[in-house]
Amino acid sequence: MVGCMVGTSLAMAPAFLIGQGAAFVDLDGPLLLARDREPAIAYDGAIMPLPPRALWG
Repeated sequence: MVGCMVGTSLAMAPAFLIGQGAAFVDLDGPLLLARDREPAIAYDGAIMPLPPRALWG
């Protein structure tokens, strides 16, 4: 399992890579924030697409 409680999109980007091999993935932390960093991961419902290239810096 890969998961988080609260974190920005920058914290979810590496977890996204690790989560590809996990049975359970819960990386919705940025959705719980009042404001995420820019650029942010653009969640599409329950789908987390690839993090934007600019997120990595």
